[in-house]
Amino acid sequence: MAQVAAALGLGPEQIESALTTASLAPSVHNTQPWRFRVRRDRIELHPDLGYKLAATDPEDRELRLSCGAALFNLRLALQSMGVRPLVSMLPGHDAPGALAVVRRGGTIKIDDEHRSLLDAVPRRRTNRRPFIEATIDPRQRHALARAAELERSWLYVVATREDRAQLKRFVRQAHEIQLGDEDVQTELSAFTGNRPGAIDGVPPASAGIRPEMQDEWAFRDFQGSERHPGKDYESDPLVVVLCSFYDGPLGDLLAGQAMQRVLLTATTHGLSASFLSQPVEVRRVREDLRRSLGGVLVPQTVLRVGFSTPVPATPRRSVADLLLDSNEHVPASGGSHR
Repeated sequence: MAQVAAALGLGPEQIESALTTASLAPSVHNTQPWRFRVRRDRIELHPDLGYKLAATDPEDRELRLSCGAALFNLRLALQSMGVRPLVSMLPGHDAPGALAVVRRGGTIKIDDEHRSLLDAVPRRRTNRRPFIEATIDPRQRHALARAAELERSWLYVVATREDRAQLKRFVRQAHEIQLGDEDVQTELSAFTGNRPGAIDGVPPASAGIRPEMQDEWAFRDFQGSERHPGKDYESDPLVVVLCSFYDGPLGDLLAGQAMQRVLLTATTHGLSASFLSQPVEVRRVREDLRRSLGGVLVPQTVLRVGFSTPVPATPRRSVADLLLDSNEHVPASGGSHR
């Protein structure tokens, strides 16, 4: 098993702490599809294709989005240790197979805003429970939009009745397509339900309540608890579409960092969030969604935001399980870790 090494002028314990922070990022079904290679002058972020969801995420878009979120957490952790992170995305021959390389770009003193975001990392949860019927005020909406812009992305707030109705149709259409896809359902089942000792996936305590036909939005069934009579999901959450300005792997990585900054900002404001990812996972629905946004913005994920009760943390793999040895290659196909 690989041991954490010193890097970037930091000791092994500090690097382990930074990677622990990175690993608390969100991912589809909590697959945690990232690995790290630590060298004296760098930390490399690699995709773990052993956790690729070939049916749900056939183009690896959400895998890269998740890795971008881990990269943002890593940036925050290094800043808190006085390291200015110098990030090279899609480094190519400099680090074959890596999505990003982080080097030391000098020293920095973390400011109050970034400290607040860092403090929110272990508190952030994907909250699949019903939200409270309460309105998010304009100040909070502005903070979320600003968070995306600071990471070179765009947060489209679905505000009008017509836009909301159209997005509901996109979510429902993609959801029904995936319900009819046996491979998609197999992947969902593999990471949900009672799995004693699991270090990934969505346990019942984090699964919310079972969806029903009367729900305003189409929710995935993560095998949560049966709802009490009369207990429904909220009728009018804040729904936003996180977008990049261009398509492709680099856009995915930028949007992943923006997504995490938005989610952490929401946490600092006492807000909860969960994903309505179905319309970005089905290509033809994603293209329809993109056209509905004007054809320029690239939809990367859909978020439902509101107020809710706290949920427990999902399980995580240890840093030792995420480390790559100097000559180790990341698995090239799915299923090897399940």
